[in-house]
Amino acid sequence: MTSADDADDNDNDEGASAAVIYVYGIVPADVQPEDDATGVHDAPIEIVEHGDIAALVSEIDPDQRLGTPADLQAHAHILDGTSHVAPVLPLRFGAVVSDRDAVINELLAEHEDEFAAALNELEGFAQYMVKGRYVEETIVREIVDESPKATALLETIRDQPEELTRDARMALGEIIGQALEAKRDADTRTTLDALSPLTDTVTVREPTHDEDAVQLAVLFEVDRQGELERTVGDLAERWDNRVTMRILGPMAPYDFVVTPKPEG
Repeated sequence: MTSADDADDNDNDEGASAAVIYVYGIVPADVQPEDDATGVHDAPIEIVEHGDIAALVSEIDPDQRLGTPADLQAHAHILDGTSHVAPVLPLRFGAVVSDRDAVINELLAEHEDEFAAALNELEGFAQYMVKGRYVEETIVREIVDESPKATALLETIRDQPEELTRDARMALGEIIGQALEAKRDADTRTTLDALSPLTDTVTVREPTHDEDAVQLAVLFEVDRQGELERTVGDLAERWDNRVTMRILGPMAPYDFVVTPKPEG
């Protein structure tokens, strides 16, 4: 016989959604997450193994919304943290399957040889971002000094009301925009030339800001990170007060790996 309370419990169980498995990336089977490692929705990170490869996963509630900035940061944090100690094949944000068996059958077993080969090639490597941002005052002065037309337009609008110099301001803005694009191309080529003795595994990224000077993804050996830092540091000295240079990484090789998304 079932009591009224038991019936209510059964109804609640039937109404609750079963947890699903969120997949972050593929790693060698001997990788183990730290005991307190958490990912999306603060869920503990687990390993699902298949032969010599494994998936970094966590169990999440399918009814809880995915896609907040915190979720994206957690996804990247797990992958980038892993890249410090082992090769990792990142999956795109939002890869979810029904259960752990699906991780094995629909992802690991299906692509076992492909994943194992890719992990072997990535052993000891990680992605680094080489970024440069123009110093606004310096680069605008450089453009104006190089362009008699820009100089004349600047004199035209100097100390004049904006409503009386709208056309001149627009023309000046167009000149500066075109010049920035040309300088970005030239400075990117200079950076590529500087990096060429170290590696040719480089991807040029599109600018995300008007003042971006350089944005490159570099696949590089973690043990040689110091060489990359010195090369970029030399560029920073050369471009002192013109371009601010920085390196981000090591991180997962997002720009160099295409990992099939599970179908579950």
